[in-house]
Amino acid sequence: MKRFFCALSLLVLGSASLTAQTPELKFIADTLVVQADGTYEADPDLATMTFQICFSQDKDIKHAYAAATQSMQHVVDLGSQNGLKREDVTTGVLTVAPVYEGDRKKRVRSYYVQGNIVLRIHDFSRIGPILDGSVEDGVADFRSLTYSLANEEAAKKLAVAEAMRRAIGRASVALEQKGQKLGTLRYMSLDVKQLVGVAQLQTMPMYTTAEMVETSVSGGSAWKSRKEPPPSPPPPPQPQKIAVSASVQCAFQIE
Repeated sequence: MKRFFCALSLLVLGSASLTAQTPELKFIADTLVVQADGTYEADPDLATMTFQICFSQDKDIKHAYAAATQSMQHVVDLGSQNGLKREDVTTGVLTVAPVYEGDRKKRVRSYYVQGNIVLRIHDFSRIGPILDGSVEDGVADFRSLTYSLANEEAAKKLAVAEAMRRAIGRASVALEQKGQKLGTLRYMSLDVKQLVGVAQLQTMPMYTTAEMVETSVSGGSAWKSRKEPPPSPPPPPQPQKIAVSASVQCAFQIE
């Protein structure tokens, strides 16, 4: 009697398991899965320019820091003269690093001050004047120029909307061929891809070079260094259209 009861219990559990699987099979049978992509293209409306501030002064940290601060303020004033607002100018913190001599005592030979400044430009016609004006300061080095969208989230939403419209349109057309209608959305996965077409100009630091020049003094000759002006920055690249793409996979109920 005990053995019969166990066998009956297994039979009942097996029947319950088959019953539980029935809705899943019906869900798959009455569901249409569609995948679609959407793309949104727009002209860039934001340019980001990055400058590096660097200055070294022999054994005088005050002079080094003051020169770097003056160089940073020069770039800030340059942006203000070209119509940039305060919120479009980001100045980083100036860091000071000592440069030691190569002896055991490790005495400080000079101080190196470095910092970054970022300009956000909405009027692209001001990029050229800012680049030209930055050459006048031999301490501020132009590093990079990037074109992008000021509101990337809005562009992503438009790409998602386009992908969803295509998914619904394809599903509706497919069901019309069988005289069926599109039902409610049962499942959806979304993937928004990165921006494509962002133009970027990046350069190496243009440090000021020095040339040794011989000068005559009483009793002999001496050498002194002469600084040369930094080279002109390259012309800015032409901005291209920026594309944002999205991919959706939807499972619709078939009515």
